[in-house]
Amino acid sequence: MDALHTAGIRFAEALQSGPPWLEKFWISVTSLADPKCVFTICFPLAYFLDRKVGVSVLWIGLVSEWLNVVLKWFLFGERPFWWVHESGFASKELVTLRQFPVSCETGPGDPSGHCMITGAALWPLVTALTALASRHSRSLAVKLSPFGAYALLLLAVGLSRVFVLAHFPHQVVGGILAGAALGWGLQGHTPATRSLGFFVAAALALLLSSLALHSLVIAAGIDIDW
Repeated sequence: MDALHTAGIRFAEALQSGPPWLEKFWISVTSLADPKCVFTICFPLAYFLDRKVGVSVLWIGLVSEWLNVVLKWFLFGERPFWWVHESGFASKELVTLRQFPVSCETGPGDPSGHCMITGAALWPLVTALTALASRHSRSLAVKLSPFGAYALLLLAVGLSRVFVLAHFPHQVVGGILAGAALGWGLQGHTPATRSLGFFVAAALALLLSSLALHSLVIAAGIDIDW
C-alpha cells in the first residue's frame, strides 16, 4: 500500500504544479460535487423534469450515501494530507504540496464519497437523458453525449479530490466504479410508487443501522474513528 500511496502523492504533486487558473477550477468542482448537492440540486431538478427519475435520484443517493459510510468504516482508507506526515514520508523525501481549506477532512477516505455518491445518483438522470436524445436524433454522438458528459464530470470530480489532497487516486477510481455499478444496479429497483412515509422510514432505518453497526464495531475493539 505504501507504494500505491507514494504514487498517489506524486500524482497530486503533478496536479498541483499545473497552471494557477486550474486551482480555482478544481476547488470549484470539488465544492459543487459535494454529495449534499445530490439532494439540494440534482433531485429537485430531476423531479421537475420527470417524477420517476427524480425519485430514483433521491433513492439511489440515499442508499449510496449510507453504503459509502459503511465501506469507509471497513476499508479504512488513508487521507493523503494526513498520510504524508503520519507515515514519515514527508521527512524522508522532498514533498511539494499545498494545503487548502478542504484538505483536512477527517475519517477514512476509501472509497471517495464525492465520486461514489455523485456517480450513483446521476446514473438514472443520465440514462433518462440518453433515452430522450435517442428519440430525437439518430446521431450516435448525440445519443452518447449524456454518458460522455457523465464520464467527464466524474473524471473532473476525481481529479479535484486528488488535487485538494482529500483522496488518493485509487480511492477515486474505486468510488467511480462503485457509484456507476450502484446506479446501474439500483435504477431498476426504485420505489417510485411508494409514499413519502416509506422514504422517511427507510432513511430512519439506514440511520439506526449505521449507529448500530458503529456501536458493534467499537465494541469489537476496532477504532473506526481513528
